[in-house]
Amino acid sequence: MNYQVAASVAAARLGADDKFLAGGQSLLGAIKLGLAAPEGLLDVRRLPELQGISVTGAAVRIGAATPHAVVAASAEVQRAIPALADLAGRIGDRQVRNVGTIGGSLANNDPAACYPAAVLGLGATVHTATRQIAADDFFQGLFTTALQEGELITAVSFPIPKAAGWQKFKQPASRFSLVGVFVARFDSGVRVAVTGAGPGVFRCHELEAALAHDWSPAAARAVKLSADGLNTDLHGTAAYRAALIPELAARAVAG
Repeated sequence: MNYQVAASVAAARLGADDKFLAGGQSLLGAIKLGLAAPEGLLDVRRLPELQGISVTGAAVRIGAATPHAVVAASAEVQRAIPALADLAGRIGDRQVRNVGTIGGSLANNDPAACYPAAVLGLGATVHTATRQIAADDFFQGLFTTALQEGELITAVSFPIPKAAGWQKFKQPASRFSLVGVFVARFDSGVRVAVTGAGPGVFRCHELEAALAHDWSPAAARAVKLSADGLNTDLHGTAAYRAALIPELAARAVAG
């Protein structure tokens, strides 16, 4: 396998069977399991253009190669969107948080990953080297996104909400979300994103409507969700996950 280090975003061009490498927490595991077999890896994790956190106007912008631990420890993120810092600080274990990156997590789009819930729940914008993609358009199903072949995520911009919260019920071994719920309240309304419960991250419109009317734990708990389309596996049934979603939303609202 050919390994190269990218000199810049502008020069980061993949061969036909190559993959970008950032933290590698998803990609390297897939290669070891035989689920991915790229001809080459182009390492982009040290590119300055993909690093750093800034708050400009009403948004927090995070470079795609910024590790989870840096987001969790950022005083700027903690002030602007505490729920986002909380989410980053509970991803995986210490090694994963120090190596894994937000861009890598989003590009992989694992159906139980944490970051997709924050991106969709906050209505963030995913920036690539060539365009901007709204969160509602970015996630397209199981391990599938709107990214085109060879398209590189450079940053993510998160609108700063009036209030937000994150709760997850984790699978103890993997620490992925059995169910994770991110809630956010804006002047324009409420967004609720769920990860781990279905074949991909999704918005829960029933909870959005209830919390827009009454932003309270009681309003969230009063919502009854159908189990249709949710996952059943050895960790929990679809009905179990359907019951967890409103409870976790209530806890997220309560803080």
